[in-house]
Amino acid sequence: MDALELVRVRELEVAVRVWHPEAPRTLIAWHGLARHGGDFADLARELGPEWRVLAPDTPGRGLSSWSLYPAHDYLYSHYMTVAVAVLDHFDLEQVPWVGTSMGGLLGMLLAAEADTAGRIERLVLNDVGPELAPDGLAALATYFGVPHRFSRFGELEAELRRHYAGFGIDSDDAWRRLALGSARRLPDGSWTYHYDPRIGEQFVHDTPRDTWADWLTLRCPLMVVRGEHSPLLHARSVDRMAEVHPHLVSLEVPGCGHAPMLDRASQVAPIADFLVRPRGTLLPAGNRGDHLSWWKRGLAWLKGRRAD
Repeated sequence: MDALELVRVRELEVAVRVWHPEAPRTLIAWHGLARHGGDFADLARELGPEWRVLAPDTPGRGLSSWSLYPAHDYLYSHYMTVAVAVLDHFDLEQVPWVGTSMGGLLGMLLAAEADTAGRIERLVLNDVGPELAPDGLAALATYFGVPHRFSRFGELEAELRRHYAGFGIDSDDAWRRLALGSARRLPDGSWTYHYDPRIGEQFVHDTPRDTWADWLTLRCPLMVVRGEHSPLLHARSVDRMAEVHPHLVSLEVPGCGHAPMLDRASQVAPIADFLVRPRGTLLPAGNRGDHLSWWKRGLAWLKGRRAD
C-alpha cells in the first residue's frame, strides 16, 4: 500500500489501506469475513494509477481495533456504520464498491437502504449474492467459529494453502505473501491468524434479513464475479439474480472456488471495464413507465419465490 488512514468510529480505530492516493478516481474495496484490506494490493496494481483504491480492515481484522463488545460490533449493522464513517472521512458522496464475500454483502446492504443507497455508485459482488448455499455458509461458520493455533509459521502457511485453495493462487510467492499478511504471533510463541477469533460470533448474533428483497431494491449498476467451483454462490443463483436485474454483468472465473483473488488481468480487466462504462449503458433504458414495469415484474418474481 502507499498510505494508511486511521478512522475513529466510537471506541474503535479502523485502518484503511490506500493505493494511489492522488489518483483521479476512487474505489472502495471491502474484504471477506476473515481477511483484510491488504488482499486488494494486486487489484490496485492491475487497475493502475488512475484509481485510488481504499481498502478498510473491518473491525477485528488486520490493523483495525478488536471490539470489546463482539455481540454489538461484529454485525452487518455496525459494519454499515463503519462504512459510512469511512465514506465521510474521505468526503465520498458517491463511490463504486467492490466487495468480496462479506464485503460484497455489506455493499449490497448499503445500496439497498434508503439512507445510504445514493452513496454506492455501482456495485461489484465477488462470489456472493442474495442467495448463498447453506452448506457453504455452515462450513464458514464452523471453520471461523473456533480458534486456530499453529506451532510453526510453516504450518500456518500450509493450512492457508489448504483452506484458501479456492482463491486460485498459483505461485509460491503469492502464498508466502498471503501467509505473511495473515499471521499473528501468540505470547507462547505459537502462531494464529491475524483476526479476532470472536468474529465468528457474527453467525450467532446477526439478525437474518430477506436479502432477495434487498436485491430487488437495488438501483445502481451491478456486476457479479463467481468462482467456477464456488461452494457459496451457485451458478443457478446468478441466473436468478439476472432474472431480477436483467442488466446484471457477470463473470465466471475458471479454476476458482470461493473466492477469486482479483489479482490478475483476466479477472480485473472486466471489472475495470464495468467501472468506467457510462452509467446509462448499465441500467435499464426507457421512461418512467418502463421502469415501473420492470419493478412490478421483479416484485411478482419475489412473491412467487416466497410462495415456493
